[in-house]
Amino acid sequence: MSNWNEGYTSDITYTYGYYPELSPQSLTVPFLNAGIAPPKITRACELGFGQGVSVNIHAAAGGAQWYGTDFNPAQVQFARHLGAQGGTEEKLHIADQSFAEFCARDDLPEFDFIGLHGIWSWISDENRRIIADFLRRKLKVGGVLYISYNTLPGWSANAPLRHLLAEYDRHASAADSRQSSIVQAVDRTREALKLSHRLTEQVPGIAARADSLAEANVNYLAHEYLNGDWHPMYYTQIESSLQAAKLTYVCSASYLDDYDDCLFDEAQKAHMAGIHSSSLRQTTKDFFLNRQFRRDYWVKGGRQLTAGETAAAWNAQTVMLAGEPGEQIGTVSHYRTIHILEALLQPLLEQLKDRQPHKVADLAASLKDKMNPEQLYGLISLLEAKKNLVLVQSEEEIKAAAKYCRPLNRHILERARDNGDIGWLASPATGSGVAVGRIDQLFLLAHTEKVKQDKWPQFVWEILKAQNLSLIRDGQTLSGDEANLAELVRLKTIFVEKQLPLMQKLQVV
Repeated sequence: MSNWNEGYTSDITYTYGYYPELSPQSLTVPFLNAGIAPPKITRACELGFGQGVSVNIHAAAGGAQWYGTDFNPAQVQFARHLGAQGGTEEKLHIADQSFAEFCARDDLPEFDFIGLHGIWSWISDENRRIIADFLRRKLKVGGVLYISYNTLPGWSANAPLRHLLAEYDRHASAADSRQSSIVQAVDRTREALKLSHRLTEQVPGIAARADSLAEANVNYLAHEYLNGDWHPMYYTQIESSLQAAKLTYVCSASYLDDYDDCLFDEAQKAHMAGIHSSSLRQTTKDFFLNRQFRRDYWVKGGRQLTAGETAAAWNAQTVMLAGEPGEQIGTVSHYRTIHILEALLQPLLEQLKDRQPHKVADLAASLKDKMNPEQLYGLISLLEAKKNLVLVQSEEEIKAAAKYCRPLNRHILERARDNGDIGWLASPATGSGVAVGRIDQLFLLAHTEKVKQDKWPQFVWEILKAQNLSLIRDGQTLSGDEANLAELVRLKTIFVEKQLPLMQKLQVV
């Protein structure tokens, strides 16, 4: 590897993932539940944006100007290509610089939001110091940091797996490609662990985790497991670095990660109730949950809301049901499983069943005999965290975003003819991304090309068949035209009944 990568994997590009926590819109519900005013985001920055799917969707669907850097020029080139397709070059200012180069620039503005997804644990101590100094200098007062990282003690048991895999990769025999050497390293690691009887007795799940790597995306493995630097950390270590940048912890990026009923049993709740230090509470939570990955929001001087300001901020939001109300909508499963009271849930769903945008203030007025405002806000928070409900932008914001989202989405749909590596489309309604698999993208492509609906299965099958691909149902690969077309007819019916109306409501197409 060449010196510019500083130990980070550079000879194989990253996956085409999208990370909704990097959307400034995603912080609204967690912040309101934490009692902190969500700032208006006009300038945002993503450090280490990978292939740039997230930064492009957010530049297209939101109102902020986006800046960022990624050291890998191939990834930067792809990110810029996406920006050109969506016409967001005027809103997207991205570089192929190292963190040291980018963070030292004197032409960058102050930012309302800075995102670090999956970066902190995979870079050197020096780069962490550079980023902490950048946060101190360039994050505005009141600005928000989103940061995700590998967490201790959750990684303690499986850390030997990562080390062994990296060693087998480092000593891999000659292979046809980087990908094949990684596959070889995974196979050898699995073999070695099956023979590591004392270790697997003490860490029973480590062999099964190694087996799961055989099914993982090779590009993901390269960046997740095989970088020169890898530093899972305790919460207090992160806190120490970020306090120097004048940052204070606010909350988890997902409301469910802070919703105690989904996290703790009664004994754990009682123990947590006796902890008055925020730092110790977060550390203890990580021990109770043994989680391996944290996604957190921090703020530089956040403004605490009064009860009246909190209610006003909630009432100003607009929400919309995402998808049909199903029998599982009242079930919340996250470490523990709870059920939302039907007496509260059903009246709200009755108001939202038209799948139109609704002002929270109007919902509060309509439901005042069924629940108090705090109960309504709590329900909205749970449903939003479960992706059953979305926050909707203003009509002006939607109109401004649509001109960027539609060409970007059309490009992604066209790309689906060849592969399904980008599984997300941009929504002007939400200001963020919507998960859409390849088959549904091809149905949407047929829709945008005005193909008659009864011809959609044939349209999709011709694309897949030309690539020697077949569908899989119930774990079985389907064979022949008849079986694949029958499955596509079934999938098309589901898509037309459930997904297409939602895509139209979200203004994806």
